[in-house]
Amino acid sequence: MAKSKNNQTPSQETVTEAMQIARATQRPGQTKEQTKLIAMGIQKGIDQYKKQHKAKLREMDKRRKKEQRSKQPDAETTEQPNNSDALPQSPNKLPWVLLTLSWLLFASYLVASQLYTA
Repeated sequence: MAKSKNNQTPSQETVTEAMQIARATQRPGQTKEQTKLIAMGIQKGIDQYKKQHKAKLREMDKRRKKEQRSKQPDAETTEQPNNSDALPQSPNKLPWVLLTLSWLLFASYLVASQLYTA
């Protein structure tokens, strides 16, 4: 699959666009030969830009696909069904224990303050 870069012919659209740009920037007294040379330079610039743009898009697409592949196994591991060996998740009891303890301490404070004032 070796492509010869020298034998690739530019698209007709690129040639037309390059010639329009060359004519738009043409100076008084400039010959047709000079205009054609300028158009060829512009055409090469357009082709080079398109190649760089395509390469950049390919690279971005590769990165995007690589990120998707790296995220996909993570999603599969989290979506596994619950096994019978897995422990059932019980609600966290710590907040309830602390709440009960604080109420008990508050009640004992009230009782103690009543005993010392009486």
